[in-house]
Amino acid sequence: MALEHGNQTGMTQFHFHPFSILPEMQLLIFWAFLILFLLSLLGNSAVVFIVHTERSLHTPMYFFLANLAILEIAYSFVIAPLTLANLASVRKASISLVGCGTQMFFFIFLGGADCVLLSVMAYDRYVAIFYPLRYTVIMNWTVCVSLVVGTLAMSFLFGVQLSVLILQLPFCGNNEINHFFCDFPAVLKLACSDTHAHQVTLFMISAVILTIPFLLICISYAFIVTAILRIRSIAGRKRAFSTCSSHLMVVLLQYTCGSLIYLRPSSSYSPEEGRVVSVVYTFITPVLNPLIYSMRNKELKNAMRRTLRKKLLFQ
Repeated sequence: MALEHGNQTGMTQFHFHPFSILPEMQLLIFWAFLILFLLSLLGNSAVVFIVHTERSLHTPMYFFLANLAILEIAYSFVIAPLTLANLASVRKASISLVGCGTQMFFFIFLGGADCVLLSVMAYDRYVAIFYPLRYTVIMNWTVCVSLVVGTLAMSFLFGVQLSVLILQLPFCGNNEINHFFCDFPAVLKLACSDTHAHQVTLFMISAVILTIPFLLICISYAFIVTAILRIRSIAGRKRAFSTCSSHLMVVLLQYTCGSLIYLRPSSSYSPEEGRVVSVVYTFITPVLNPLIYSMRNKELKNAMRRTLRKKLLFQ
């Protein structure tokens, strides 16, 4: 039995359902995704570079922001290259079960870490606004690094758990994934055995990754808003709102998309809707994150200008 399963794991091949049967439309989608992918790499790399080079940005808030940007870069590399290869290919490109499980692991690992890190950033803003005098003591570098490492470790375990569950499933008949990457609900639809336990596990992990961090963010921001309203200085209030609103915009986009896919009954899962929503959080969100933070954050914008000025002067 174990030998049969080993053979099945090695032999099972999947291919992805095309976005369109029209080659012209496939080419148009390819160029749109390629541009979004390159913009994501450019924007997030710029954030990491500026935070690294500008000493004034060596604070907990920008440390978390740089880590978020690194996660977005890695996350884009997990999804975009295979999607672009499938769009550019004349024949249907295939992926093995092991390859699919590997992509799923990195997607859950990096995507989960992304969501949890957003709640860490909300906690950081809460401490900065509520305890400004003790901020550097509470959010010292040991705490910051521990929070990031803890986030990565938890997401790593969730990624391993779900990818191993997929590798243990038998697949037979139609192996066309109605998606553009190996997303857990889409692959689960192809299994020819009972997947109830897998669906329950996915829901529980999604609740931990999405619901709990989102509730923590809501609680943090409820306190933050009350604290901001007490600030007498209009300039101080405006600056606090500007910093927090950029973070909230990213949070709403990320958690809304994730909840639409992973916190709903499997019976109501729509592959078409799943693909559309997934395009938002795999191609569009990684582009928007650096734009939102840079446009809404005066310190980051000033640091970008200084960095560009230095580079131009030295040329």
